[in-house]
Amino acid sequence: MADVTLERVGKSYGSNEVIRDLSITIRDGDCFTFLGPSGCGKTVVLRLIAGFEQPDTGEIRIGENLVSSPSQKIHVPPERRRIGVVFQDYAVWPHKTVYDNVIYPLQIQKVPRAEAHERAMSAIAQVNLGTLEKRLPFQLSGGQQQRVALARALVSAPEIMLLDEPLSNLDANLREEMRFEIKELQRKTGVTILYVTHDQEVALAISDRIAVMDPSGNIRQIGPPDEIYESPADSFVFRFMGVSNFLPVEARNGEVFVKGSDARLDQHVPAEKKDRLMAGELVAGCRPYEIGLSHDDNGTPGILKRMIYLGPTMDYRVQIGSIEIRVQQDIDEALRQGVRFREGDTVGLRFLDLKWFGGDEAGREVA
Repeated sequence: MADVTLERVGKSYGSNEVIRDLSITIRDGDCFTFLGPSGCGKTVVLRLIAGFEQPDTGEIRIGENLVSSPSQKIHVPPERRRIGVVFQDYAVWPHKTVYDNVIYPLQIQKVPRAEAHERAMSAIAQVNLGTLEKRLPFQLSGGQQQRVALARALVSAPEIMLLDEPLSNLDANLREEMRFEIKELQRKTGVTILYVTHDQEVALAISDRIAVMDPSGNIRQIGPPDEIYESPADSFVFRFMGVSNFLPVEARNGEVFVKGSDARLDQHVPAEKKDRLMAGELVAGCRPYEIGLSHDDNGTPGILKRMIYLGPTMDYRVQIGSIEIRVQQDIDEALRQGVRFREGDTVGLRFLDLKWFGGDEAGREVA
């Protein structure tokens, strides 16, 4: 197996600069996810590593091998990089059986027949298709077809597996099932996985580390899933990783208020951020489930504007001054506490875990 290292890599298409000065190392054996919105360049990074595209600047190494370097005129073709690729649309041959799809790369490599058969059956077993090797793709579910694509990528014993949005065509239940299958496959084989997705839930479920990319192709934060989610580097990461509320705040008479309102926030602002608070440059961020809701006068006052039933939770829209925020409450807990709300009620909000960000256009957290 091998690390993957990108050093100051850049890629443009005409005047459109997609990747700029990207340096990153994916550790051997990691499941590493490039996570970002559509059009941010994450698939381009994967294609550069695979060798389907050549960088304009910088170098790419797989283990000790330099596989791309424009300055040294080096470009190792994809078939010599020991990688397996799984695409969004599966790309399985519709006229070939499961077995024929999986063994095909070994036939191209002219692997001896007995060895090729053994490796193909082993790869099929690894993805839990051991009794379906004679079936054609139309006889398989979407999840089973995706497993065929995984087996075909595994059969050549790659050092690295590149997965480009492989679950996006599956329904919600199959996506959940397959993300655990992929994680288990990595655990069993030890292969390094580079995963590309815009789906935060998949990234959190399967990754050892995540790189969050913004629409301009910049990496905003790299870290393990819990760190990315609980300690976002800036407001972009916080917003991208799930439903979020932002409250612009200001200081008046030594107290903190929601900007432009009389709604006081009973919150401690870290000392190192007080200057930005006084300048009106702070924004408070929180998740909907990090807010307590009550009928009493304790907490920040607001008006309940709308209630939406979401099964196990109620989603409330609450107006604070000119700002509307979302609050989510567990229905069972609310029933146990005997707390019921109606649209138009005046409520009190208790913010349980505020994060503080700068309110500038870049949206970066205040240092």
